[in-house]
Amino acid sequence: MGKGGALSEGVVKKIVVSYAYVAIWIFLSFTVIVYNKYILDKKMYNWPYPISLTMIHMGFCSSIAYLLVRVFKVVDPVTMSWDLYLKSVVPIGLLYSVSLWLSNSAYIYLSVSFIQMLKALMPVAVYSIGILFKKEGFNSETMANMISISIGVGIAAYGEAKFDSWGVILQLAAVAFEATRLVMIQILLTSKGITLNPITSLYYVAPCCLVFLFFPWLFVEYPLLKESSSFHFDYVVFGTNSLCAFALNLAVFLLVGKTSALTMNVAGVVKDWLLIAFSWSVIKDTVTPINLFGYGLAFLGVGYYNHAKLQALKAKEAQKKAQQEPDEEAGRLLEEREGNNNGAKRNESHN
Repeated sequence: MGKGGALSEGVVKKIVVSYAYVAIWIFLSFTVIVYNKYILDKKMYNWPYPISLTMIHMGFCSSIAYLLVRVFKVVDPVTMSWDLYLKSVVPIGLLYSVSLWLSNSAYIYLSVSFIQMLKALMPVAVYSIGILFKKEGFNSETMANMISISIGVGIAAYGEAKFDSWGVILQLAAVAFEATRLVMIQILLTSKGITLNPITSLYYVAPCCLVFLFFPWLFVEYPLLKESSSFHFDYVVFGTNSLCAFALNLAVFLLVGKTSALTMNVAGVVKDWLLIAFSWSVIKDTVTPINLFGYGLAFLGVGYYNHAKLQALKAKEAQKKAQQEPDEEAGRLLEEREGNNNGAKRNESHN
């Protein structure tokens, strides 16, 4: 009874901790999205410089990560050669920087609610790119599900009151780059047995992003900022915004590390609905019935995809457990046999 009670307490504690991580991630993700929209939107803070904003985030994250790794030694750096860094981290940094740049740019042209609807295409992009790089096997049922998600997003786009073609192109490109980055992490890092914790991830990737963003910034935004002599750097706005971005980066890695990527996908769906509701009720973005119908269809497709992945994970774990049991049984039999042989030898020596 005591043992069962202790087990129950452990299970309850694990569930509470998991939900806490989910809640923290949803809150921070929600805050960063709304804050970025507020800064970039011409009708709000009116600072439409997405590359500059992303560079401020990456510069802040790089500095904090450097202090935590090199100065305060909170975590140890990962042993990584320059060759491995150039071949693995640099491509991931490039994809991440472009993804952030494009997704932040989309907030200038599109509503928060519509951007979340377009982000429902992420599983479609990850699955398609996974097939392209031979990390996923083609499955007709999964592909049919991906098509249903795409149709749902297409209906949502058709019903969008403030449709902007350039904004949609930017957001779809951001989804494609982010999906490629996720697949590349599997190919370039995970397959080589390299695991980065939240702080070391930022320590290695954020400076790389900063360098890649500098070149387009120099030609695209620097001349505009130079002309805008009225601009004064607001330390409170950009400081708190960067702090939220840093906290979100930690929360992403913690959520995946302490729960699973699947949990994050499910939490992401909840966050999207909250953002759509907030966008409609507080920011006063127009959300049409066709929008909601299309996104509802895409939502069902994403939900089914997550359910199928969960079932596949359970089947994989059950198979692993089934394989371990014969090995454990064989080990026990071997120990018994050795024990019997040793006993027989001792008896012979006594005789």
